[in-house]
Amino acid sequence: MEFTIGGRLEVRITPADVGKRVSVRRRTDGGGTGAEFTDVVGVLTSWNNGVLSITRKSGESVHIVESSVVAGKVVPAAPARRRGPAASFGELASVTARAWQPVESEALGDWRLRAAGGFTRRANSALPLGDPGLPVGEALGRVRDWYEERGLPAYVQTATGAEGTQELLCAELERHGWRREVSAEVRIAALAPVGDLEADVREVRLTRAPDAAWLARYQRFSTPGPHVLRVLGSGPSVWFATVPADTGDTGGPGADPDAPPAAIGRCVVDGRWAGFMAVEVAPEQRRRGLATTVMAALARRALDEGASAAWLQVEEDNEGARALYDGMGFAAHHRYHHYRSA
Repeated sequence: MEFTIGGRLEVRITPADVGKRVSVRRRTDGGGTGAEFTDVVGVLTSWNNGVLSITRKSGESVHIVESSVVAGKVVPAAPARRRGPAASFGELASVTARAWQPVESEALGDWRLRAAGGFTRRANSALPLGDPGLPVGEALGRVRDWYEERGLPAYVQTATGAEGTQELLCAELERHGWRREVSAEVRIAALAPVGDLEADVREVRLTRAPDAAWLARYQRFSTPGPHVLRVLGSGPSVWFATVPADTGDTGGPGADPDAPPAAIGRCVVDGRWAGFMAVEVAPEQRRRGLATTVMAALARRALDEGASAAWLQVEEDNEGARALYDGMGFAAHHRYHHYRSA
């Protein structure tokens, strides 16, 4: 990355650039002969008392002593996308929220407080998509009180890594003692290629609600209750996919009909978007292409309903799923994080 003008390194950022995406080069060994340098790219979230704070697209906060900075400049808010549908952060944030709705919610300005008996962080966290109508510190106090009244830990869901995401809020949460627990990527792709994947979708059963067999395979269904079914069934147009347990078995049609399915999945169709969730395969059935089969079957149903774009969420340490979705053409759009109150 070029930092020089006429061959000289220059620092072309100031505290007035807080909130902008910057690239900074710093010394890492205190200077002198053989000095080494590293570059940090992200949103400048503060510049106070001689220390710069930069939030990378991963959500990681980097603190840099001003005296170690040898060069810096403002860079474009987000790199141009090379594949996948065009999508703003605001559009995707709304679509993903509608696909996984809480049992109870309440507005705090433009923030939304969400609860569902503790079933998943997504359904039990504050979603801050604007101004809470209060100073952030006071708003976070309201968030804590609301979740404490329900016997739940207080979480705030934020996003980083795209134009319009919430790096400044992430830094503010950290200053108030909140800590990031879980991060995941939101990935997007064109839907038609997913539907065109080579798979025998005739073996996939699609239903509007999860049955007992589907729930038996679903790993998160450890605490059954009406709140779980409410969340799973929420969304504009919801589909559940099931591949029966005898698929790929040597037992054939005579396999136990009450056995948990070989694979499952969930899809929510919302306008042009189809969101994929809960794609799970029995451990003994893996590497047989069943996840691809489930995805293809759900994608074809979503295409029939007029969708053209796909999204999904995958945790950063799930290497197997990341490789699968890479092969399907999914690319990272932004990352989301859950911050928990200390």
